[in-house]
Amino acid sequence: MSPGGQKLRERARYGMDAPGVLYGCFAMGLLCFVLQTIFPTLTIEGRDWPIGIVFVLGQALCFPSGMCMLLYGKYGKFRHRDRLLSLIEWKGNERVLDVGTGLGLLLIGAAKKLTSGRAVGIDIWSQKDLSGNFASETLNNAILEGVDKKITIKSEDARALSFANDAFDVILSNLCLHNIPNREGRDRACSEIARVLKKTGVALISDFQKTEEYTEIFLKEGLFVEKLGPYWKNTFLGLTVLKVTKRSA
Repeated sequence: MSPGGQKLRERARYGMDAPGVLYGCFAMGLLCFVLQTIFPTLTIEGRDWPIGIVFVLGQALCFPSGMCMLLYGKYGKFRHRDRLLSLIEWKGNERVLDVGTGLGLLLIGAAKKLTSGRAVGIDIWSQKDLSGNFASETLNNAILEGVDKKITIKSEDARALSFANDAFDVILSNLCLHNIPNREGRDRACSEIARVLKKTGVALISDFQKTEEYTEIFLKEGLFVEKLGPYWKNTFLGLTVLKVTKRSA
């Protein structure tokens, strides 16, 4: 039984990213298909207008977008996790922070690299950004993956981390920071990541947008930034990884 008293599932589940957007893509694509079938043309003052082409274009946009998101949720995110974790030279004693841990994909993957180290995952648990996104589910996943003794899960905002300066050897974040709704908040989150990263540490920040913003703040904080990607295969289209280190590293 899990700490919450629920029976554990047989295997871990890591949810679908932005489920509302995913389902919306397929719903809009289906609607465009129906409208294109019903209204291939529109007659105005005796003249036929081929408005069906508009609905065809809608399908061409919505269905592929939805499929990309679905494939990323089912397969791509696991390959991207492995790509990120392979960028770290693991010793096993690292202290790891996963910013926006969600259901623990990166957190648990990192914990499997640890022996004496420990991994901390923080999130505000938004179900809009990830389906089934609850701290209890993250803990269940960790138990199923056999790493629950190596992790800590906290409800915490990336813009106001409770950790001391230079607290972590490795900081990970994937598809998280762009969800902060304003530039000031995103800047603050990047500054907090810089603050809690050890002088010999590495931060890997992965996102499909706003990475230039993040780079600007990390550089202002005096960190080195190496841009990797964007990646187009085996992941969400256009994901870019920022490998961030402190200048004294």
